[in-house]
Amino acid sequence: MNNKIAILLAAYNGRFYIEEQIESILNQIKVNVTIFISIDPSSDGTREFLEVKYKGSEAIVILEDVGSFGGAAKNFFRLIKDVDFSPFDFIAFADQDDIWYTDKLSRAIEKIKEAKSDGYSSNVLAFWEGGKTRVIEKSQPQCKYDYLFEAAGPGCTYVMTGLLAKQIKQVVVKQWNEVNDLWLHDWFCYAYARANGFKWAIDESPSMLYRQHASNQVGVNKGWKAFAYRLKKILYGGALEQSVSIASIIGMQDHSFITKWSNLKKDGLFKLAFYAPMCRRKKQEKVLFFFACILMVVLGEKKS
Repeated sequence: MNNKIAILLAAYNGRFYIEEQIESILNQIKVNVTIFISIDPSSDGTREFLEVKYKGSEAIVILEDVGSFGGAAKNFFRLIKDVDFSPFDFIAFADQDDIWYTDKLSRAIEKIKEAKSDGYSSNVLAFWEGGKTRVIEKSQPQCKYDYLFEAAGPGCTYVMTGLLAKQIKQVVVKQWNEVNDLWLHDWFCYAYARANGFKWAIDESPSMLYRQHASNQVGVNKGWKAFAYRLKKILYGGALEQSVSIASIIGMQDHSFITKWSNLKKDGLFKLAFYAPMCRRKKQEKVLFFFACILMVVLGEKKS
């Protein structure tokens, strides 16, 4: 019997690309999918188009408007909170503008079973309108604390067992206000899984085409511009405050590692710098993390 999978799709002004994405999900092999779509009120007719195009489709469920989210993370948290996971074997996230390989979900389930894991993500093949493509690698070996500082790759590659998804839902419902202050739903889900004993598999094979365009809220981070942007995020953008918040929500606020640096003062940041090899998966980002912490010590206490 094919596995039943709930797809959580967050949409906002997605009329131009969303049909191609939905069709790629409906064309998945060896699985039964139901797509739950939450639409941030849009000006391009996204809701109207979907309601006409997929009228009567049992595989498409369009959730009611609940007001503006102001960002994808809040929209995904709404989906986690409002969709009933109980009839499904697996839960997956989807963006509105990508294209999935037809075996994306069946391969994910195979990898979950092989690795005896409850969470899965993968590398992606980024593509641009001009025809340029690039494999975005997120499958570097997982580190002891990487989950407190980064996601397991693009959230649109995530597939989770019903067991893991239901536990995440309980935390989202219970700590709704705190969760909605987080930047990224995928980072949070990965952090919860790793902190609570769930194994996570990151596939080195791309599972989808990851569209890059001017409207991407979160896209490819490559090159010196991206390096500088991330450094600024760590130094002044509140990234470490997010780590502290996530640690608190997932129940790690009193963990000995967290208490060493969570005050974000000079002494704590100096200690954190020397944990850099445990805090990021990619070698270059371990180095970036170390120097960012040292810079914060030199420049003064963490700025908000």
